[in-house]
Amino acid sequence: MFKKLREDISVIFEKDPAAKNIVEVLFCYPGLHAMWFYRISNWFYRHKRFTVARLISELARFFTGIEIHPGAKIGKRFFVDHGMGVVIGETTEIGDDVLIYQGVVLGGTSIKKGKRHPTIGNNVTIGTGATVLGPVKIGDNSRIGAGSVVVTEVPPNSTAVGIPARVGVGFSQKDIEMLEHGKLPDPVADAIRFIVKEQEKIEERLKKIETLDGITAEIDKYLEKKKKEIKEEFFTPEEKFSHGSGI
Repeated sequence: MFKKLREDISVIFEKDPAAKNIVEVLFCYPGLHAMWFYRISNWFYRHKRFTVARLISELARFFTGIEIHPGAKIGKRFFVDHGMGVVIGETTEIGDDVLIYQGVVLGGTSIKKGKRHPTIGNNVTIGTGATVLGPVKIGDNSRIGAGSVVVTEVPPNSTAVGIPARVGVGFSQKDIEMLEHGKLPDPVADAIRFIVKEQEKIEERLKKIETLDGITAEIDKYLEKKKKEIKEEFFTPEEKFSHGSGI
């Protein structure tokens, strides 16, 4: 028991650079208080004292703003940063070294009894306001971008963003561990970049053919204007498609 308590405290210093000292952590971290409430309520739940368990979890929600159902299964070194608005459902399973931020919902999509909440692997990070719905699995060492809605499984060592969340590519394990929220992938923008790049290749080929045949095509100013707007929206200044760069 005391080992778990020490782990609950030490993981905060590891994952929150704002933590200054142990007194601050003990008194000012609702995520820590919610976990301790959960451990007590979970003990009663496992011993079939369901009403007492729920009363304790409701008390925890009142004081911390974090709702963890006493029936959930949570691994070691679980940390809820800030925590307000977090909801964790009854059949949720969470692995070791998981970090979640405020507003995260691990919810169900069915009114039937049985497994209806997510299974979160080890060393997973779930960003602010993200929602994971249904009995889906989030693989080890993955992360979910802020505000995403996950309704399908996420493989290990990957990053999922968007509504509905899609898995982004091009991130190494080191990138995932760094947790740089500003470098989350955008699969939709990636697809648009790819399409525009391929379109430009086709246009270049057509221009060459027209030049050989002596054909002069009138430039559609409206379409050129729209293409410029799309590039400004989805491409960074460093992405020079005319030189072969892109996604």
